[in-house]
Amino acid sequence: MKRRATLLTLGALTLAAAVTGGVLLLGHGDGAGASGRGGDLPPATASVVRTDLAQSRTVDGRLDFSQRRTVKSAVEGTVTVAAPEGRTVAMGQALYELNDKPVTLLYGPVPMFREMKSGDRGSDVLQLERNLRDLGYGSQLYVDTRYDEGTEAAVKQWQKSLNRDTTGRVGRGDVVFQPGRVKVVSADAALADQVGPDEPVLTIASTRPVVRAELEQTDGALTSKGTKVEVTLPSGKTAAGRVAGTVRPETAAAGADASAEDGITVEVVLDGGANAASGEDTRKPASVKFVSEAHKGVLAVPVEAVVALRGENGGYGLQVVRGTTTEMVRVETGMTADGQIEVSGPDLREGLKVGVAAS
Repeated sequence: MKRRATLLTLGALTLAAAVTGGVLLLGHGDGAGASGRGGDLPPATASVVRTDLAQSRTVDGRLDFSQRRTVKSAVEGTVTVAAPEGRTVAMGQALYELNDKPVTLLYGPVPMFREMKSGDRGSDVLQLERNLRDLGYGSQLYVDTRYDEGTEAAVKQWQKSLNRDTTGRVGRGDVVFQPGRVKVVSADAALADQVGPDEPVLTIASTRPVVRAELEQTDGALTSKGTKVEVTLPSGKTAAGRVAGTVRPETAAAGADASAEDGITVEVVLDGGANAASGEDTRKPASVKFVSEAHKGVLAVPVEAVVALRGENGGYGLQVVRGTTTEMVRVETGMTADGQIEVSGPDLREGLKVGVAAS
């Protein structure tokens, strides 16, 4: 004779000595296949649904911009125009002014390591000529690695437009080469400050918005490059992103032992690019939801619907409700997330009504 299956209320539940997906399952029942009628109906029911489950962790974050770096003065001088914080600077525009002369941003991967003049050759000359051409001073310019008469003539036209002495030479303190447009993060030298060679003048970053978030050392798996995240921006808007990598905490005290840091700072790139954080207030916090694992299109039920089966076979089941009768169906369990648990089995299908323990 079949033994009747029962679902006990939470007050009478016994602990099933098993953990699935990190969640302790509560429930008790006889073997699969047992059936019942009338008074054996559960106190509540839920439907088997097909859904996406994801295990996640949400932490506070801060909106910022990637690739922070310091711009140092190449020569001695006085800051006569300080860099305005938050400003975006493009090719041909001044990052700041030193001795009443603009220090101009130009594009290129090679840093300004020497004065450039007629007769010089090199990749730095090539990138200078490309900038002169793109700025409209290339009518007599042949773009190559040689600093010739055409280069000198173009430099003089450019210098005249900047109110510089038309020497035809480009000094080390005249320009700063960067890969592209930059955003001024902070002015490290104020108006009228005296700066010497290799002293910081300003901190810049790329125009690509990122979110920096602090994770615990035990969350190392979430720091993997490419891990998907969902960011809630200061305005309340959400944006998709992915982990770009880890960065050194900017708040670490000078000389502090990096190994003593309690957390891991990760940098998250927003999928929408520069426009993803347009108009957002970087002084206000954001939140970052890390998705460590996701199962798509699985059958799921509330965790409270899973019953621990008695008997030598053990395992787990669901009390399927059909009208005024019930039947215990054995299931395999999987991921748990947001109060739901993944279930599978030959007798399961989307839409089935299952018993849920009373709350």
